[in-house]
Amino acid sequence: MGLFDKKYCDICGEKIGLLGNRKLADGNCCKNCAAKLSKWFTGRKKSTVEDIKEQLAYREENAKAVEAFKVTRTLGDDDKVLLDEDAGKFVVVSGRNWKESNPDVIDFSQVTGCQVDTSESRSEERRRLPDGKTESYKPPRYNYSYRFTMNIYVNHPYFDEMSMDLNGSSIEVGYHEVARHGSAGAALQYNARYNQVMQLAEDIRASITRMHDETRAAVQEANTPKQAVVCPWCGATTIPDENGKCEYCGGAVNG
Repeated sequence: MGLFDKKYCDICGEKIGLLGNRKLADGNCCKNCAAKLSKWFTGRKKSTVEDIKEQLAYREENAKAVEAFKVTRTLGDDDKVLLDEDAGKFVVVSGRNWKESNPDVIDFSQVTGCQVDTSESRSEERRRLPDGKTESYKPPRYNYSYRFTMNIYVNHPYFDEMSMDLNGSSIEVGYHEVARHGSAGAALQYNARYNQVMQLAEDIRASITRMHDETRAAVQEANTPKQAVVCPWCGATTIPDENGKCEYCGGAVNG
């Protein structure tokens, strides 16, 4: 086949327009089908046609989970973690019309960890001379800016990491603040926005960790074999029900 021969999507069968091809390991995918994949998925080029079809089937089922999702708590500003604490699930989203993006609905039991990443950039503050040119101060002066990202690690068939921007616009630390406190890191501790962001990060981590632990404990309890005991009321050997009562007389077996 020539470079400009017409290509067809191996997923939906539609003709692929100019610059619209998204290569797969053993075929082609149109941009419309590629757009339906999870936003956290990064392995398209290594995926087969069958792999992509399977993921798109999962994405259709996920859309049903999105419709059933009931927000009980919201954490974040631009990027958000939405919790459905009653169902034991959460999503990471951006924007108001978040349901339209079909965000991946994750069980708390799938979480394997949370971590905050810090990105620091530095720019030199220079002195302007009468002729319009600039020169460095001696010693050089620097301004700093910071961005913070919450990474949530999950056990999922199509990705293992989800991330959200914690602070939106950069947090700025100027030269004079650095000079006053001795270092950019020390100055950051006195920045009100920084402390708000760190509190948000802790709220997210604590909420997800708490719900993860509760969900895992419930799963383990449900999988623990029930032990037969002798009912103190009727003397029968019984396996207590979910309320701890005898299956024969209804008496409280466990006090």
